[in-house]
Amino acid sequence: MNFENTVIPDKFAKMGIRSFVLRQGRISSAQKRSYETLYHLYGIKGGDDFLDGCKIFGNDAPLVIEIGFGMGRATAAIAHNNPEINYLGIEVYKPGIGRLLGEIEKLGLENIRIAEGDAVEIMKKRIKDDSVSAFHVFFPDPWPKKRHHKRRLITRPFTDLLAAKLICGAYIYMVSDWADYGDWALRELSSTPGLVNRYSAFAERQAWRPETEFERKGLEKNHEIRELYFEKR
Repeated sequence: MNFENTVIPDKFAKMGIRSFVLRQGRISSAQKRSYETLYHLYGIKGGDDFLDGCKIFGNDAPLVIEIGFGMGRATAAIAHNNPEINYLGIEVYKPGIGRLLGEIEKLGLENIRIAEGDAVEIMKKRIKDDSVSAFHVFFPDPWPKKRHHKRRLITRPFTDLLAAKLICGAYIYMVSDWADYGDWALRELSSTPGLVNRYSAFAERQAWRPETEFERKGLEKNHEIRELYFEKR
């Protein structure tokens, strides 16, 4: 395993932008309680050191990273159904973190940990190359206005960075309810060296993926769900 991270130009840092905007969302009393009482048990401490799955989880099971898990219901369901896999969720919003921590406690999950912070920075500084079995990116912010497209997460060179972190045979599974973003992501992932589309274009729905709250809202608005499934070869 390569213990030196691949150096890839960071468009987000260079342009002084982020793929998210921190909003002052309402946090419920239950979410706040979970955040304050459980994060020290299931959260990853800040720092610049590489994250060691064996130390974090106590085993060497495959590691799946979800970027931006929202309120975490789907994340918890996937982890509950796959106890033989370790899951690391990255999120910046405290209400969602608190909600997922509550689900972890309720379901007694031992195979989820949470990292609070910017996924771009965590990928660059704390995730080893050739160490991740999958990336899940479900319904990221589509940044629909053209002037905001530069904020979209699934874009090169960030996709090059994700590819560097994957082991051979691992995958990136991205889902969006915004057709234009789906088209955009298809182009960006298709042009990323080392990644190969399992499908001719958009993927079929993976049966193991639960429906998310964002997905339900999108379907209610008659949005088209677009799925992408790329493998590292």
